[in-house]
Amino acid sequence: MTNTPGKPNKGGQRQIRLEVPASLNAVYSNAVIVSHTHNEVVLDFVQLMPNDPRARIQSRVVMTPTNAKLFLKALGDNLARYEATHGEIKTPNRPPSLAEQLFGSVKPDDGDDGDKSDE
Repeated sequence: MTNTPGKPNKGGQRQIRLEVPASLNAVYSNAVIVSHTHNEVVLDFVQLMPNDPRARIQSRVVMTPTNAKLFLKALGDNLARYEATHGEIKTPNRPPSLAEQLFGSVKPDDGDDGDKSDE
């Protein structure tokens, strides 16, 4: 990324001219693992393939929490514009958590266990 010197634009922001290197390779990712430390947010873009239990990291992006929040806002704004043009993006239902898988069929006790010691 190269800053273009000169006057700010109408919004008072400086203009930035993006330079894309000819050798830049695009990578495909169908999942992302998000983790963080106190000072960094780490995005591991991974590729999951059918019949292969491994998730191969294709690219890792590390940024400050502030920049991650700005990224989240920019992504949300862009997805809203996409949906305004192309319609709502449908997402699959989230699979149940491990706790739901293990204990989802366990019914809570209704409190009537025959113990009359509270009377």
